[in-house]
Amino acid sequence: MGCKDMTKVKWGKRRRRRQEGVERRMKKLQRLVPGGAGMNPDRLFLKTAEHILQLRIQLNVLQALSKVFNA
Repeated sequence: MGCKDMTKVKWGKRRRRRQEGVERRMKKLQRLVPGGAGMNPDRLFLKTAEHILQLRIQLNVLQALSKVFNA
């Protein structure tokens, strides 16, 4: 096996490891986002952004209610 062949093997392993890491993170994200299971990545990222906005709105409402009732 020549030097060029070893480089291909090395980069192939790195690419595979990186791909596995991305897939693992996608699965975690699918579990965190309601309805995210089985979504394609584009739709999942949009759904994630929507979910984050909903959580921020809920947080703002709860903070406002807390101020009202603690005043």
